[in-house]
Amino acid sequence: MISRVLIRDLGVIESATLEPATGLTAVTGETGAGKTMVVSGLGLLLGQRADPSLVRRGADRAVVEAGLDVDPALAAGIEDLGGEVEDGEVICSRQVLASHRSRSMVGGAQVTAGQLGRVMASRVTVHGQSDQLRLASPERQLEVLDRAAGEPMRALLASHGKLWSRYREDRQELESRRTGAAERELEIEVLDRRLAEVDAVDPGPGEDDELAAEARRLQGAADIRATLARADQLVNGVETESGPASGAIGLLDEARRQLDSLTGDEHSAALASSARAIGYDLAELAADLSGYAEQAASDPARLEEVNARLAQIQRLLRSRTTTLDRLLADTDADRRRRAELEGSGEGIDALSRRVDELAGELASSAAAISQLRTSTAERLGAAVVPELGALAMPRARLEFRISTAPMGPTGADQVALMLAANPGSDPAPLARAASGGELSRVRLALEVVLADTETPQTLIFDEIDAGVGGAVGIEIGRRLARLSRRHQVIVVTHLAQVAAFADRQLVVTKSSDGRITRSGVREVAGQDRLVELARMMSGLSSSEVGIEHAQELLDLGEGDL
Repeated sequence: MISRVLIRDLGVIESATLEPATGLTAVTGETGAGKTMVVSGLGLLLGQRADPSLVRRGADRAVVEAGLDVDPALAAGIEDLGGEVEDGEVICSRQVLASHRSRSMVGGAQVTAGQLGRVMASRVTVHGQSDQLRLASPERQLEVLDRAAGEPMRALLASHGKLWSRYREDRQELESRRTGAAERELEIEVLDRRLAEVDAVDPGPGEDDELAAEARRLQGAADIRATLARADQLVNGVETESGPASGAIGLLDEARRQLDSLTGDEHSAALASSARAIGYDLAELAADLSGYAEQAASDPARLEEVNARLAQIQRLLRSRTTTLDRLLADTDADRRRRAELEGSGEGIDALSRRVDELAGELASSAAAISQLRTSTAERLGAAVVPELGALAMPRARLEFRISTAPMGPTGADQVALMLAANPGSDPAPLARAASGGELSRVRLALEVVLADTETPQTLIFDEIDAGVGGAVGIEIGRRLARLSRRHQVIVVTHLAQVAAFADRQLVVTKSSDGRITRSGVREVAGQDRLVELARMMSGLSSSEVGIEHAQELLDLGEGDL
């Protein structure tokens, strides 16, 4: 429920405060006074486009603010937006700047216009001329029928909507997998080739570094053995194809024999003795060299094996331009991707079965929805007939025709609202069969019938009485009053017959200083209300007859309550 509405600098309204009754509030005033600005202001709170032309001339911004009663569920949503709720009420506001921008606030927190609109729309519905036109659309007609079905339909639609979401997601995934089957096979082929290349070598983590270190050790041992062998040959001599080649020992022994042959020469004898002593030392060196050379560790076969393995790994790494650690990481990723692709291929059949199962569940759910819509259509059509009769459409018949439509989030039905306005005429689509005034009355009749199935909220009617008057106006007022027993109702009207049924009447007044026109809102009661009703009926607010007629209307309205 709306406790109050503040409007400032909107259109011709300079400043106005409306405090609607909990029941029926009528907003009246002369043509051009600014009554439509009240609805326009509420429309801004509901998220409608902010048109800078709505800002009153000379002002830099227009402001609309409303106090809205909220329940705990809505309060929690407002708190999620950062807004504050005090004593079960939240302040919602919208500013329209002349600079083509707007600002929206909920409970003191700045929000988007859409978020503001959703908060307001949870409690407020505006029925204006555009809404009557929407009633002629199949989507709106389906919505009306589902509203009439009440909570059972809401539960069915919620369940069906979840099924539909799952079905669409799984079906899209299935189509994606089927479409990508060729690409999947190609990717598997590429991965298999890459994995085969690595598996053929099958390197281990850090194996290239280990092999390189071992090769260095083996190569060092071979070099030591070769050096020792050469030293042994130089000392001990070696057998060649042409015969033995003397080493240091043989050459020294030959030198000693030559010196020994010089008899009688004491110095030569001393030299020969020295050569003999050196020969003993050289023989000992030769023995040590020979033994050490034989003991030196060397494994040429292993060195060849290590070098061959290292070359194999390095060729693989060069072909991928990578390191061994990165190659092994990439290979692990390739194996996982290969498993995913294989699994996705195997899962197509399972996914296809799940899509078929969901389609079956959707069909069953849609059938239950259709059954409830059919029974609701018969009940609603019958219930609206007497309401239309009271609204000067005594022979009118309203039918909801249900036919099959493609499966969707609301089932598999489409609805056509058919109206036979006159006896003997065949029902025709509402958009074709009803005039603007008749559309308004059909809308009102439906709201009256639906009132008991709806959560209490604020209903705002604009131009509901367009093109009618007299007795029909009285019936419109009577039905709005009936609606207000469950809902807060605000009606913008030019008919005294409608305004007389209101619990509170607010008059939009205007004044002008010749340059600027200003409008405001005031409540009328007692004699002031009689004068306003008389003005609305005849334009003569001071006429005694008009005052008497106004009193009769008020008595009629109070008597109906």
